[in-house]
Amino acid sequence: MPLSRLPSLSALRAFEAAARLSSFKEAAAELAVTPGAISQQIRILEEDLGVALFERAPRRVTLTAAGLDLMPELTDGFVRIRDAVDRARGPQEQQVKICAAGMVIRNWLLPRLHKISAAHREVRTQMRALHS
Repeated sequence: MPLSRLPSLSALRAFEAAARLSSFKEAAAELAVTPGAISQQIRILEEDLGVALFERAPRRVTLTAAGLDLMPELTDGFVRIRDAVDRARGPQEQQVKICAAGMVIRNWLLPRLHKISAAHREVRTQMRALHS
């Protein structure tokens, strides 16, 4: 059975962020676009679906029944996509650079470093002693 045509991914993402945050302005900040762009994407989605997803009032938006039904499924879908992409990328090594007085490294950090390394194997530590 073929999949039906999906709405714009940008419109779905704009809706999901605005619904989760209950704000076009906050969704715009999260997605690095303008609130007007969020509003436009949601209008496009509403036209494509043939249903209103938000009730709009001055400085406030609330989800309609259709919006309430759609939101959790989209949020779950985007989380699953993010998780799949993270798995495809593989483990991401992180590096922490520590600059401290030699005495601090020797007397405080080194005795604890094995516990930190065991708990965070993905983190590589680089140390440099400061000389005074």
